[in-house]
Amino acid sequence: MASSTLALTLTATTATTTTTTTSTYSFFPRTKHAFAYPRINFFSSKNHAFSVSASASSSSRSLQALIFDCDGVILESEHLHRQAYNDAFVHFSVRCPSSSSPGPLNWDVQFYDELQNLIGGGKPKMRWYFKEHGWPSSTLFETPPTSDEDRAKLIDTLQRSDELSCKVSHSPRAQNAFKDWKTERYKEIIKSGTVNTAKYLYILTQVKPRPGVLRLMDEAKDAGKKLAVCSAATKSSVILCLENLIGLERFQGLDCFLAGDDVKEKKPDPSIYLTASKKLGISDKDCLVVEDSVIGLQAATQAGMSCVVTYTPSTADQDFKEAIALYPDLSNVRYDELLLTT
Repeated sequence: MASSTLALTLTATTATTTTTTTSTYSFFPRTKHAFAYPRINFFSSKNHAFSVSASASSSSRSLQALIFDCDGVILESEHLHRQAYNDAFVHFSVRCPSSSSPGPLNWDVQFYDELQNLIGGGKPKMRWYFKEHGWPSSTLFETPPTSDEDRAKLIDTLQRSDELSCKVSHSPRAQNAFKDWKTERYKEIIKSGTVNTAKYLYILTQVKPRPGVLRLMDEAKDAGKKLAVCSAATKSSVILCLENLIGLERFQGLDCFLAGDDVKEKKPDPSIYLTASKKLGISDKDCLVVEDSVIGLQAATQAGMSCVVTYTPSTADQDFKEAIALYPDLSNVRYDELLLTT
């Protein structure tokens, strides 16, 4: 079996110094889908930023499609989702029996970082939490729901509306209550263009794409490659997010767009990426995924796709050893650097 050569450049920048190290490795293909890239352990720090660039020669794959996750990749959005969840908990006066606080349920920053890196999708997050901490009382159910049907209605109301929820009652109050409240609140935040990112300092920050995303999308399109977005979030919120952040022309120019509504299983299940591969008409080994979390990385690699990671503050400490490259953001990443083969 012929070996390939990888030239790896690692740049570490501190507050006072910059060090660049270049090493060349020989390696053998690990599987029919992936290369055995050297394993490097990265650590996070407020004073360090790491970038990795890699080039490999092989005839086993050819990059034909670039697939982006949305939350955390196109938009650093987890704090927006957390705010929308907490607003929903207040709106419906959601109170868990295990809570020591007399007020509605509130997910703080530290807990939500752990939760969103453990479980993908909004409904699974709430279902897991309520199973662990007790099903809550609320203005929707004065006493905690005990049947599977009522629990499903509660989750649907807080996260996602459907016809079943709207048929629970014909009263105007119930009709108004059983809607996609959390998602609607999230969309309001996106539309407003600002979000309270510091609970006590009340600093308003412009909601905008992460650095380098739009340029990288355009470079891939200009190179004649297919472009897709695959998100575990609710479709209506992702559509609004993309239309506002990448622009209507780029959104309509996507070759494939999938959201959590389009597949039965959430990430880290590979279903969404396998579905994208079929819709694009591209072999999984010729797709490259851009993710921000281990959950997304696992979904991509289980689909047989290579994956680069652009981490966020909430995911920086995760184990990304299966990623072929790791970046703090995409500001200095060019499309030609992502090519696995020419």
